[in-house]
Amino acid sequence: MYFGILISYLLLNTAYSLKLRHIAIIDVITVSTGFVLRVFAGGVVVDILPTHWLVLMTFLLALFISLAKRRDDLLQAGAGNSSRRSIDGYNLEFVSGGMTIMAAVTIVSYILYSVSPEVVQKHGASHLYLTSFWVIIGLLRYMQLTFVREKSGSPTELLLNDPFLQIVVALWLLTFVIIIYVARA
Repeated sequence: MYFGILISYLLLNTAYSLKLRHIAIIDVITVSTGFVLRVFAGGVVVDILPTHWLVLMTFLLALFISLAKRRDDLLQAGAGNSSRRSIDGYNLEFVSGGMTIMAAVTIVSYILYSVSPEVVQKHGASHLYLTSFWVIIGLLRYMQLTFVREKSGSPTELLLNDPFLQIVVALWLLTFVIIIYVARA
């Protein structure tokens, strides 16, 4: 199974490099699908089947971040820097709207995950929905960095250089740990 996922990932990346990265919307879908394939590959390696929640959240968050990257590409092109051909199918209004939709869908999906009976039963905790506040704050901060500060070129650099995002991630993790390991004891 791992070999099949690896081949799929390689074929997808090859298709992306040769053609798909130049087609608006298909480019960000392809990138997001690549992240999902990585999740499946990781699941096979550790012999754990990823849940539908993990697959869905990975795809939605990757799509959100990919759209933010396209927004940065548009801004760079407007500043006279070279850019990719796929931005011909985008404008700031479309990409910003797409990001807003993906943020909303990601938040709703996360809330549904946190209150789903299988997750509550698995973790023995009915208050996981409290972690949703950090997800909302984190996405709002990312959108602020993207829309207001126009810094969405590298999601890794944003996370590594933005103390606000780092604190939100740490508080999300702390809240999750407290709910799972402390509050239920």
